[in-house]
Amino acid sequence: MTAEGESERKPSGQRPSVFLERQSYRRRRLTDAARLLPFLGAALFALPLLWPGLSAEGQAVPLSSAMFYIFACWGGLILVGLIFGMAARRLRTRDESETEADQWRR
Repeated sequence: MTAEGESERKPSGQRPSVFLERQSYRRRRLTDAARLLPFLGAALFALPLLWPGLSAEGQAVPLSSAMFYIFACWGGLILVGLIFGMAARRLRTRDESETEADQWRR
């Protein structure tokens, strides 16, 4: 008891592959991580706001420690951004060289 309309809805042929190449997948994940880096930086810079202030005991975080933390986070974010940039450049050059080789194989 199948209607004629149902047989027309069935796809004919094979479905396209959902598989992504390994290099393009890594490059996309790397760019996703690089896009999240400013949010990580904002969270790290806002963390000293949660440190305890002057309490009844008089034990507050010294300003020198807070400034050292801020500059260490700043330097760390620069370093991570540099690493992301170098990795993205390396993946891009690999992709470009592989596409030329693939053209000659066909």
